[in-house]
Amino acid sequence: MPDNGAATAPATGASGGSDGSVIERSWETPDAFAVIFDRYADDIHRYIARRLGSDTADDLMAETFEIAFKRRRRYDPAHPHARPWLYGIATNLIGRHRRAEARRLRALSRVAALAPGTEHDVPVDGAAERLSADAPLAGALAGLPARYRDVLLVIAWGELDYEEAAQALGVPVGTVRSRLHRARTRLRKALAAPDRTAPTAPEKETDHG
Repeated sequence: MPDNGAATAPATGASGGSDGSVIERSWETPDAFAVIFDRYADDIHRYIARRLGSDTADDLMAETFEIAFKRRRRYDPAHPHARPWLYGIATNLIGRHRRAEARRLRALSRVAALAPGTEHDVPVDGAAERLSADAPLAGALAGLPARYRDVLLVIAWGELDYEEAAQALGVPVGTVRSRLHRARTRLRKALAAPDRTAPTAPEKETDHG
């Protein structure tokens, strides 16, 4: 899948109207659901690839839409935009790979910290190039509790607003704001640390915000 530019979110168009109306139509005409895939597959793939790598993204993107198709009758067609719903499914699937994501972020941090031209055996796929160029950020993200990382990245990389993020993650908007604030605070603290290029282990999730 391509990784070229910001995510787009067409909710209407000649291909079938709002997302809600397309999904409602797919209840009786399953082939209509292909419109939703065409609208969002690249965006979902890009989001997953930035978190887990392109190889895993191929499978999880397909699984995201397979789950969405199976659950399409549960979708409220009054919601014209399906992006939060799809990002929520994708983020839940990413949740099965928490350790892999943290390992990948720490690997990117180590790669980025190497001197230019140094030989290394850690592959860096194209979707992660921007992140791998910033060793401190990759290491700091690896150290975030998963629930904070989810909020931060579904907003930063999924380009959802607070209400959409709340819908995607199944939490109140206030919780999104609180977790985002805590994520940013922890990132700032980690990036300000003297040895900030060293990968960190995820913190124990002792608070519940």
